[in-house]
Amino acid sequence: MIKAGDDVGLVAPGASICPAETLAEHGLGVRFSLELAGEVAPAFVVQFQGRPRAFLNRCAHIPIELDYRPGDFFDLSGNYLVCATHGAYYAPDSGLCLGGPCPGRSLSAVQLTERDGLVCLADDPMPFD
Repeated sequence: MIKAGDDVGLVAPGASICPAETLAEHGLGVRFSLELAGEVAPAFVVQFQGRPRAFLNRCAHIPIELDYRPGDFFDLSGNYLVCATHGAYYAPDSGLCLGGPCPGRSLSAVQLTERDGLVCLADDPMPFD
């Protein structure tokens, strides 16, 4: 059974990442990887405003992973995604950097779909990159 904080490994386009019930609002996320331009890229999904939101797990300042502990992406208030290394904080709905060393930049959003109670990687997860 997949639980919040887990890393489910490489997920193919259209495949399931986790059951939707795994993600609690403002809670721990689920880490996964996807193939991007021939390389494996780390990513994560969290629940925010009743919807799963996914991003590449790369700070917009320097491309290192955000989470302090596996799946721990929200700040203490639960209102922002935060880079544990740089302190940059991001809007969970858009990935826009709101403060820290990368103002105006954004996390790279990963497109999702939901079907039959599962959070799935979209068939075209990075349509704008």
